This record gives sequence, structure tokens and C-alpha cells, in this order.
Amino acid sequence: MTLTGSEVDATREGAGRAGALVRTDPIRAAAVAMIVISVVWRTQIAFRGYLAADDYVMITQATESNLTVGYLLSLYNNHFMPAGRLLIWLVTNAFGLTYWPYALMMTAGQAVLSVAVYRLLRTLLRPSRLLLVPLGLFLFSPLTLEATSWWAVGANMLPMQLAMVLALGAQLKYVRTGRHRHLVSLALAVLLGLLFFEKALLVVPLVFLFTACFFGEGGPIRAVLTTLRRWWPSWVTLTAVTGAFLGAYLLRSESSLRRPDSVGEVFSFLTQLIGSTLVPGLLGGPWRWLGAGDGAPVVAPPELGTWIAWTVFGVLVLLTVRRDRAAGRAWTLLGGYLLLVAALLAATRLGSVYSGVAGGVPRYVSDVVVVAAVCIGVALVGIDRAGAGGSTSVVTAAAEPASATTHEQGPSAPTVTAPEPVRQPEPVAPRAVPLSSRVGVIHAEAPYDDGPAAEALAHVEQERGQPPLDESEPAPGPAPQPATDRDPAGDDRPIGPEANPADGTRPPPAPPVDWLAGVPERYREVVAAGLVLVLFAAMLGTAWTTSRYSDEWALKYGRSYLESARIELASAPPGTVFFDTPVPGGVVPELSWPYNLQSRFFAAAGSRPVFVHETENASVMDGLGRVQVAMIQGSSITPGPQEGCGYLVTDGRTVRMPLDKPRDDWFWIVRIGYLSSGDGTAVLRLGRGTHEFPVKKGLNQRFFEIGGGADAVELTVSGSADLSLCTNEISIGNPIPKPE
Repeated sequence: MTLTGSEVDATREGAGRAGALVRTDPIRAAAVAMIVISVVWRTQIAFRGYLAADDYVMITQATESNLTVGYLLSLYNNHFMPAGRLLIWLVTNAFGLTYWPYALMMTAGQAVLSVAVYRLLRTLLRPSRLLLVPLGLFLFSPLTLEATSWWAVGANMLPMQLAMVLALGAQLKYVRTGRHRHLVSLALAVLLGLLFFEKALLVVPLVFLFTACFFGEGGPIRAVLTTLRRWWPSWVTLTAVTGAFLGAYLLRSESSLRRPDSVGEVFSFLTQLIGSTLVPGLLGGPWRWLGAGDGAPVVAPPELGTWIAWTVFGVLVLLTVRRDRAAGRAWTLLGGYLLLVAALLAATRLGSVYSGVAGGVPRYVSDVVVVAAVCIGVALVGIDRAGAGGSTSVVTAAAEPASATTHEQGPSAPTVTAPEPVRQPEPVAPRAVPLSSRVGVIHAEAPYDDGPAAEALAHVEQERGQPPLDESEPAPGPAPQPATDRDPAGDDRPIGPEANPADGTRPPPAPPVDWLAGVPERYREVVAAGLVLVLFAAMLGTAWTTSRYSDEWALKYGRSYLESARIELASAPPGTVFFDTPVPGGVVPELSWPYNLQSRFFAAAGSRPVFVHETENASVMDGLGRVQVAMIQGSSITPGPQEGCGYLVTDGRTVRMPLDKPRDDWFWIVRIGYLSSGDGTAVLRLGRGTHEFPVKKGLNQRFFEIGGGADAVELTVSGSADLSLCTNEISIGNPIPKPE
């Protein structure tokens, strides 16, 4: 194929733009590449799988319901998800029982969420290539694989994660600018999550912890009080949203709270949740999965891998806290949110038959990955106190009054220290920096950096035709304005002394984060190589874990069963009928009754079986979805006393026939094979249940449903005076395929 001149020009132009992006903003270029790789990879994983378990139940409910308020507000397993129900109803009514629309929606949600996480990190953190570490942790974490492949999970978790990111971003902008329009964004973000998942209520305490840890002043008590007092409009807004939601939710919900059986059960759960699932998952684990039928697998990490993950995680915490006290607040935020999640899970998942594996389910901590990415980013890079969206950062004089920066800084603001003095061998007195040459501030107590940042600032001043400041002269320019002043530009730039310069001059870039600042020069290469090796090992572990998950997720019993059943039903002869019995438990669990019945399962499938309550010839689908001749497995009558007849039943006479095994009181299928001298009517009784059926002359059989239970059946026939019926074949139980 030969390209035209315009196509060649367009290709060159696109390549030129990509090259320009890499040169001008390599961090953004790398982030875009990582997001594309993540979305494509996870889309491929999702399409290898299929619907599973709860998906079929929710699709059935959508098939059987009209699009009403009652349907949208009804709970599923006590979960409130009207927006999710709306999406399921629309897809089901448009495409029936199929999977690809849900996979596409999860792909779109993943793409939007990935971009939102990148923007939050870029806005919150100081400029640094290390920003790609928390971004990569979120994009490729195995703990979020369920949310991007299993619709029943993704319909809840993807919107909740997006709500978390948008709410934190809105609160960050409100803290930096004080503009009330961000309170509207904050409320809408929380509402978005609540429309898909009631667990999004955790976004409210997350926003408060985020604000208190990163922007509150002083110790824990003072930081909380400052956060409550200074940003009270946020808490009023969130309280109003939460109160309205709880009022609507509690009217419909039933209590999901359970009491753990013992303290040991709680300890085992927390050990499994944090020790075997979360920490290894943040570092590329669990490396090994345990299959769980059609649902997503649960973690089964090797013991050695768990200990290595904990060691690396502990070293990371210690190094970051030792390097910068602000990292301690980041780890406090992560621990606080994890405590909320663990408490919620312990109160709703323990004390049940599944409590033994509850801590090994990754989806229960998939929202923690968002918080972990933010906290690890802050611990590694630090918060961009300039508020310039990751573009700039400046150093403020030590002599500048602390009141000018208190509103935005907090005690945890990072300081910038030059590795070595360049011009002055002796300490120099602090000096002021002109307001017109900076766009933000670092902590007011930070000493003036007389190294690369100062040289870059002097260079900018020389290019603008201004001589470098003499340390003995006072700083020119207007005095700083209070932090409460409004920015006349009306945008989201920081207000007061953190406002961007009006003359458009590009300020000097912030000094890069020197992670090896405390390492002696002779050991730096070894330490750097070790850090790269650990990062590379985590990447390999993530790739391995994700590939193993993909293999497990691709094994879908329900897909094979449904595809075979569709083919068999399309080719079945006329008159093929079935009793409405459950589908295999591996497709829809028995706990989902009555939505595991075939009539419910195939309601949206297009090709549907014909279901009857009584027939002469019944068919059944085996475990593979193939249509087979039916027989009854259960209890049978003991052989009758009449040779060549079994039990002889004559007109008007009732005969009792003992069963070889008693039947519990339930709904059963009965098969009777008989030889009759003429036409008539028969009545069979099983405990409280009775059923009347027609009798035909000759050798015949009959299948019918009955509800009851006993250790014997009674049979009565009526018709002509000389009517007699012989039978030695009465079975009561469930239909199964007849052996060939």
C-alpha cells in the first residue's frame, strides 16, 4: 500500500507532536504511555473472561423488571446501586445476555479513572519523575484486576474509585483557592460514588483525613481542630450529602452487621487481609492465585514472597520517614483509611461461612490502592506547596513572616536544601525573594537555598534585565498579600502570596528530589543499583501475577454452559420440553435461588427452553449444557408383591407403596411407569402433596411436579369398573440425564 502525500504529512506531523511532547514534558509522555499499556492489557484480560455468578442474577432481574424507580432503588444483596442497575437494564434490553458491552464499559471506566489519578498526582505532588512510581502502582496493581474484569465488581468499584479521586481533587482545589465552586464538585463526586455503591460513604472520612494529614497544622489534635475550623464548608457539604443518602438507604436496607465468632477470627482476618493480600499486592503480589470457580480467584501468596514484601514495605516506610517528616503523615493517612475498611469488612463479612477466606479477596481492598498511590506519592516526592499543578516550585526567604504561608503550608511542608553551598563557604544571612519572581512557596521555616535554585533564579532575573539582588539590600516589589485575598484572574491558581506571577515569566524549576542525599558518595552507585533492582523485581512480579490472574479468569464454566445450551436448543427436535430446575452450581450458586433456576437464567438468552409442569417425555440439560433424555434420581418404591406386575391398583382402591429412602418436604419431580388396562385418572399422594394425572391404556410413563415429603406414596385410580394398573416404577427426586 502506498501512502499519499497528505497521509505522509499527517504521519510526520503526528510523530512530530509526539516527539515534542516527549521533549517538553517527558513525565506526561511516560504517563500517557503507561495508561495506554495498562488499559489495553486489562481490556485483553477482561475479554478473555465472561459473566459470572452475580452478573447473571442482576441481568435476570433487569429482564423481569420495567425501568421504574422501584427497580432502580431496590437493593441487591443489601447493596444500593441505582446507577449500576440502570446500566444493566439498558444493556440487557438492547443486547440480551451478553458480555462485551460490560467489558467495554469497564474499559472506558478504567481509562477515565487512570487519567483522573494521573491528574490528581500531578496536581498534588512536587515535580519529579518519581511521580511515575505511584501512578504505575495504581495502573498495574493486581489488587484492582477484579474491578476491571468482573462486571459485578467493576460496576461498584470503578465508580467508587473515581469518586475518591475526584473528591480528593476537588478538596485539594478548595483548600488551595477557597473557591466555593469546588464544594459543588466535591458533593457531586461523592454522589457519583454513592449512586453505584454505598461503600462510597468512606470517601467522606477519607477527604477529612486527607485534609488533616496534609494541610492541618501541629500535632494530631491541633490538626483535626484546625481542619474542622478552617475548612468547615467542606464538612457541612459532605454531611448534607451523607445525611440525605443514609435517609434513603436505611429505609430500604436490612442490617448486614454480623458478630465475629471469636477474637481469633478477627485476628486471622486482619492478618490475611493486610499481611497476605494488601502488602504483597502493593509490591506485585500475590504471585499465586487460588481458583474460586467462575468468580475471581483469591490470593494464595507463597510465605517467602509475603516476608519479602513486608521487608521491602517496612524499609520504604522507614526511609521515607527518616528523609522527610511529612512522609509520616502520608503513612498515617494510609493506615487510617485501611483501619476504616478493615472495620467495615469485619463487621459485615465475619461470622459467616465465608469468613475464613474473606481476607484473601482482593476486591475488598481495591479502593485502598487509590489511597496507597496518593500516600506513597507524597512519601516519595512531597506535596507541591506552590499549588501550580506540578509545574513549578520556589523557595521563600526564612525571614518571610510565617503568617503569609500558614494557610497553605502546614507543619509538614517539605524543605529544599542544596546539596553543597556553591558560592559561599560560610553561612549567609537570609534574604527575600521578589514576589514577582515566584509562583509558590515552600515552608516558611526553610532556609534560603543558595544552591542551584538560587542560581536559576538569578539567571532569570538577569534575562529580564534586572540585576541580581544584593544580600545587603531590601527586596524590591510589593509586600505580600494575605492568603485570603482573591485572585482577580478568577481561575484555580493559588491566591495571595502563592499566586502565579503576572508578567508570565517562567520561574525556575524546583530542585529534583535527591533520594541519595544522605548516602556517602562511595556507596551511591550500589544503593541506586539496589533500588533499581527492587523496582524491576516488583515490575516482573506484577507482570507474572497479572498473567496468572488472566489465565484463571479465562476459565469460565458459565460461558461454556451457555454456548452449548444455545446450540443444543437451536437443534433440538420439536416437542422437547424441560422441568424448571437449577443450573449447575458452578454457573449460578445455589444461594442465589430462585435466580439459579433455568427459567430465570435463560430469560435474556434468546434461545429459551420450553418449561412444563407435566409431560410424558422430559428432557434435561446436563452439566455441559447438552440436551439429554431425563430420568429421576432420588427415592424409588420398593418392589411390589405381584409377580409380573409389582403393585396392582384397581378402581377406587388406594395402594400404599413404601420408598427405599424417605423424601423431605420439598418440591420434587415424579416419574411413574405403568401398564394400564384402560383409560382413566390417577391420584398420587406424597405426604401433604397430591397430584392428579391422566392414565392411558397400555405401557406408558408420566413426569410431573409435586410438593411434599414422606417415606411412602399412595396411588389411587378411577375410571371404568374393570380398570386396573400395574406399576413397579415410581421415582421421586430431581431429573438427571439418562445414561446412554
